[in-house]
Amino acid sequence: MKEQTRTRCRGSESDALLRAYHDEEWGVPEFDSRALWELLMLEGFQAGLAWITVLRKRDTFRKAFRNFDPKKVARFGEADIARLMKNPGIIRARAKIEATISGARIYLEMQNAGIDFSTWVWEMAGGRPIQNEGPGQAESPLSATISEELKRRGFKFVGPVIVYAWMQAAGIMNDHASDCFRRKFCASAKHRG
Repeated sequence: MKEQTRTRCRGSESDALLRAYHDEEWGVPEFDSRALWELLMLEGFQAGLAWITVLRKRDTFRKAFRNFDPKKVARFGEADIARLMKNPGIIRARAKIEATISGARIYLEMQNAGIDFSTWVWEMAGGRPIQNEGPGQAESPLSATISEELKRRGFKFVGPVIVYAWMQAAGIMNDHASDCFRRKFCASAKHRG
C-alpha cells in the first residue's frame, strides 16, 4: 500500500518521525519486561510535554541511561544525576531522572521477588490487547488500577493518564482508530506468555 493512501490515526501525520513511530511501534503489543519498563520511564519523562519531544531525544536517552538496563540504572548515584542534568540531549528534570533510577531499583526488587514485570502488567489487562472501540480517552479504570499498583510499589510519574498513554504505546490498549491501517495488525497480536 502506498504511503499516501494509508489511513492513520489522527495526529500521527504531523511529523515524519511521529509517523514512523505510529506505523512501526505505537500500539504493537510489547511483552518484553525490560522494554515495557523503558517505555514506562520514557512516558514519565514525557509528562507535561509532547511525545514527539521524547521521540526526538530517545536515542540520547538510551545512551545516557545505558540502554535502560535496570541493573546499570539502579547503580546510578549523585555523579550520574549531575551528568544527566548537564546532558542537553535528554529532558533534564531532576525529579524524573531520580524517578527513573528509583524505578530501576523497584523493577529489580520485583524481579528478585519472582515477579516478571511483563506478566504482572499483562495479567492485570487480561492477557491480551484490549480493543478500545470508543472515542479517544485520556485514562481508564484499568489505567487507574495499574497506576495505583505502580505507585504502591514506589514508582513515580505513573498517574492514570501517563499509564494510559503507556498502555496505548505498549499495545496493552489498542487505540488505533477504527479506520487506521495498523488497528487490525495490533488487534491480532496475542500474549506469548
